[in-house]
Amino acid sequence: MPVMDGYEAAEKIRLSGNIHGKTIPIIAVSANAFPEDIAKSKEKGMNEHLSKPVNASKLYEIIRKYCVRESNE
Repeated sequence: MPVMDGYEAAEKIRLSGNIHGKTIPIIAVSANAFPEDIAKSKEKGMNEHLSKPVNASKLYEIIRKYCVRESNE
């Protein structure tokens, strides 16, 4: 990303003060797939971490998980 990376973007969203900032689902999609990369995504406030190349079934599973949760609240 030209201005900030995904970690910084996730932190800014979580700390934004926006009514949805703490709860909106954030999914990392990254070529970085080491356990420390996944842990950093979680530390920065991301809900999930998908490694590239993205497994479509896993992506759909994650989207369903958060769409169903959001629509039931």
